Amino acid sequence: MIRFFDFLLAVTGLIFTLPILLVVTIIGYFDNGSPIFIQTRVGKGKKPFNLIKFRTMKVETESVASHLANEQSITKMGKVLRKTKIDELPQLINVVKGEMSLVGPRPNLFNQEELIEARTKQGVYDVLPGITGLAQVSNIDMSTPELLAITDRDMLNTLTLKSYFKYILLTVKGNGSGDAVKNKEGNR
Repeated sequence: MIRFFDFLLAVTGLIFTLPILLVVTIIGYFDNGSPIFIQTRVGKGKKPFNLIKFRTMKVETESVASHLANEQSITKMGKVLRKTKIDELPQLINVVKGEMSLVGPRPNLFNQEELIEARTKQGVYDVLPGITGLAQVSNIDMSTPELLAITDRDMLNTLTLKSYFKYILLTVKGNGSGDAVKNKEGNR
């Protein structure tokens, strides 16, 4: 049932946000010359997939988890995209393709070994990764791998259609900060 709603909501979301997607893409070309960011992430069964987002950091930024990146890497437009969560909209394509769900554990990078180990112990890779979930709306990010893995598992063990829509609505309302980038002093 969740896959049905994933597909339906993602297609609807892409249709309704198409003007935003086009405007951000055009502005992105002027902001950094490369508005779309594609990065290999860990998917269901630990299989790789290409996550699609709007670029929020300078092109030459090292490929690390957001909480390890420096705030100075974020472009002016990127700050707006992150704050409004518009940078996440292209992931609706990943949802339509069946690589992600709207709700699930956020997909991590393959170089996040501590998180991969913690999530493997919790069985988190048995499901599709998601755009949002309990950890995201609770401000738990990838800088705390054990807590994140346990929170992801708790969400998966209690996920119902009602909580599925609750996480989506909380995200749309602006709850959670996702994987925040730290400033040069190491604070969020």
